[in-house]
Amino acid sequence: MNTKTALPAHGRKHEDVLAELAGYAEGDPDYRHGRLWSLVYYLDEQHEAFLGRAYQAFSSANGLNPTAFKSLKRLETDIIAGVSDLLHGTPEVCGVVTSGGTESCLLAVKTYRDLARRRGVKRPEMVLPTTAHVAWFKASEYFGVKVRLLPLDGDLRADVSQLRRRLNRNTVMVLGSAPGYPHGTIDAIDAMAEIALERGIPLHVDACVGGFILPFMAMNGRSLPRWDYRVPGVTSISADIHKYGFASKGASTITYRNLDILKHQMFVHQDWPGGVFASPALLGTRPGGAYAAAWAAMQHFGKDGYCVLARRTLEAFDRLREGVAAIDGLRVLGDPSGPLLAYGSIDPQVNIYAVGDQMDARGWNVNRLQNPDGLHAMITANHLQVVEPYLRDLRDAVQAVRANPALARSGSAATYGLISHLPLRGMVRKQVLDLFAQMYRAGGGDVDLHQMPPPPGGLRGQAQRWLERAAQWYVQRRQARGGRR
Repeated sequence: MNTKTALPAHGRKHEDVLAELAGYAEGDPDYRHGRLWSLVYYLDEQHEAFLGRAYQAFSSANGLNPTAFKSLKRLETDIIAGVSDLLHGTPEVCGVVTSGGTESCLLAVKTYRDLARRRGVKRPEMVLPTTAHVAWFKASEYFGVKVRLLPLDGDLRADVSQLRRRLNRNTVMVLGSAPGYPHGTIDAIDAMAEIALERGIPLHVDACVGGFILPFMAMNGRSLPRWDYRVPGVTSISADIHKYGFASKGASTITYRNLDILKHQMFVHQDWPGGVFASPALLGTRPGGAYAAAWAAMQHFGKDGYCVLARRTLEAFDRLREGVAAIDGLRVLGDPSGPLLAYGSIDPQVNIYAVGDQMDARGWNVNRLQNPDGLHAMITANHLQVVEPYLRDLRDAVQAVRANPALARSGSAATYGLISHLPLRGMVRKQVLDLFAQMYRAGGGDVDLHQMPPPPGGLRGQAQRWLERAAQWYVQRRQARGGRR
């Protein structure tokens, strides 16, 4: 075991502990200066300090029992009321604060599975767009709800023309995204909800990303399709406050059109020796600090403050979209309205994953996409300061890859290219699971599946060698069978 991080025999001074904590962050991505394009929603140190003070004021409070900490229930009530207002909800819209988008998504699946049990559904299914967030596939695995995938249309939105044929008596819910994470496109919620309503099937809108920016984009004049409670047939919406709401991590919401639906999310156990137990969401202990910081962020910004942030975000998004489209060899994927941007290559000599490696080498931290291959940016107001440096480096990265195609055969470009295109998906899953699990072995581990170039040897090198062998085996197998799959 790594004794440096084990429980010390003797306690340490606050200052020493905090100094060591600060040192641990030295290798983390530079999100403060706009070099990171996912995971973090950062404005400035003043806002961080404000959130910290709000969080600290309720850091020991526990939302497990709403009759004990009435302050937290009041904060939650205010938060849900504010979210309902943003989403054009009626007075009957209700919901809870959750620990994040994943919990919100899990809860929706659990709720609609249990709701369907009332009509005798024993083999539940749900219809998800191909671009649904991975949290929905996790929910499928956790709650035993089979996924029926809805393909994409030419704009990388859920293909509504294929929806009816995927519905059956076992369908417990349909999902639409606003927007979808991979390409930033908003699914045709109006059309999807019309079909779902016709069949009496609930429709959930995953607005974990969009819930706290799409309304303010619209207030700023951006033309957007209807996607919220204005659409008949939309029965629930998830929206994260810790994304474009700029709250501390650990704050999302799930709201339902009425209490009759929300009841199926709740858990009650009446025979526990510890007393009758009731819980509205997945967590038992619910950290009061997250409630307080979310409430504080919403009160601080208000609608006008969020409109300012959305305006800055859209300026950055529009400039980046235009800049990417102007680079020879690149194309924007889909037809996003903001704030998410994805782009790929239309030049056979420009491997987009190699471009990603070049951007990483220039100090940017960018995400990779697959199906189709691409790079991804989750754009915030903080990125407005780095639009021109980013585009300049992107142009240089494309030129470097075009001048040296061999870059596609090294670094994460080689490995991620193999991962995304190798047809033996079960084998890929098993190998990634084995490597990922090494991070959690006793004593800890260090694995990065796609962001950094592979070091000599080590787990990352093992992954690349395994994938190369798997790819060679597959090619040889196809050749032996005359090119047939």
